[in-house]
Amino acid sequence: MSKYPIVHVEIPAPDPDAAGKFYGDMFGWEIEKYDEFDYVVFSPEEGPGGGFPATDEVMKVDRLMVYVGSEDIEADLKKIEGLGGKTVMAKTEIPGTGWFAIF
Repeated sequence: MSKYPIVHVEIPAPDPDAAGKFYGDMFGWEIEKYDEFDYVVFSPEEGPGGGFPATDEVMKVDRLMVYVGSEDIEADLKKIEGLGGKTVMAKTEIPGTGWFAIF
């Protein structure tokens, strides 16, 4: 059986910079902004890290996005749909990092 680790968590925020400052001050997480992606990331001392995406029609304040590692994203998306799930965002490249999809 393949392993499917949690690799990234996103906490949508209307102001990602302010969210990064708040969580960094509150929990002592390392916060870094990637200007090329307009994205703020957090790195706790233990456990998976994540980011603060700006809110939009998909990323809403009342939603937490959890990203799970995959060895074969196409096969996993087919299995998800076979189990009754729905792909909301097709396989998409994160330049220089890898791929993701939302289901």
